[in-house]
Amino acid sequence: MIAVTGATGNVGGQLVSLLTAAGERVTALSRQTAEPPQGVRHVQADLDDPTSLKGAFDGVRALFLLVAGEDPQAILDAARDAGVRRVVLLSSQGAGTRPHVYRHPAAFEEAVRGSGLEWTILRPGGFHSNAYAWAESVRAARTAAAPFGDIGLPTIDPADIAEVASTALREDGHAGRTYELTGPALTTPRERAAALGAALGEPVRFIEQTRQEARTQMLRFMPEPVVEGTLAILGEPTDAEQKVSPDVERILGRAPRSFADWAGRNVAAFA
Repeated sequence: MIAVTGATGNVGGQLVSLLTAAGERVTALSRQTAEPPQGVRHVQADLDDPTSLKGAFDGVRALFLLVAGEDPQAILDAARDAGVRRVVLLSSQGAGTRPHVYRHPAAFEEAVRGSGLEWTILRPGGFHSNAYAWAESVRAARTAAAPFGDIGLPTIDPADIAEVASTALREDGHAGRTYELTGPALTTPRERAAALGAALGEPVRFIEQTRQEARTQMLRFMPEPVVEGTLAILGEPTDAEQKVSPDVERILGRAPRSFADWAGRNVAAFA
């Protein structure tokens, strides 16, 4: 059996579907009650409360782990004590490029490496699905606002992250590996807004925010250190943060999906 934490999220939900389609038995963990797909065992648990994991990993051999909660060691101890042998961690690109800012995922990576389990670490950059932040303004006024409109980053489709995770959970050959996951090309916020317009069949006007405007907006739902780190990546990315990684294609045998592809598949959210 394979356990998926964050089973209702952008990556976890798709991962549960992929694993069940591949014939795997799945335990789906989430903080809220949920109606899992047929044949999937659901456990309500909170990674911020490791005591809630009692029994969650019974019969589980592999674990997909989010960076959530403050005690990764307790989570991993619970998994190992239940007989879990393999863990795939969904970390963040920032754990490698800016570990002084992205301390939370960096701490999880350190715990995973020292867990005694067979581990694989996934470090995606920005998600294509971050564009959902534009959904309301695109629906209402066909506008999309963001800072640093002409700075490109190789954002990735969450569906590709889920496919890589499924492969690492089910197949051998990925132990002790850290994969950098990106899309196929750099795209700018202005280009992503245009791609949404193309998918809709109507222009989407891009509005460039100042750094301070973006900071004020992001502080409503993100801690200040993460806001500052995110703005630094968006506005002054390092060479490593703009590098298109070959890892998705190496693992899946195909190129990662483009932002335009993601926009076409998810256009209903913006219509």
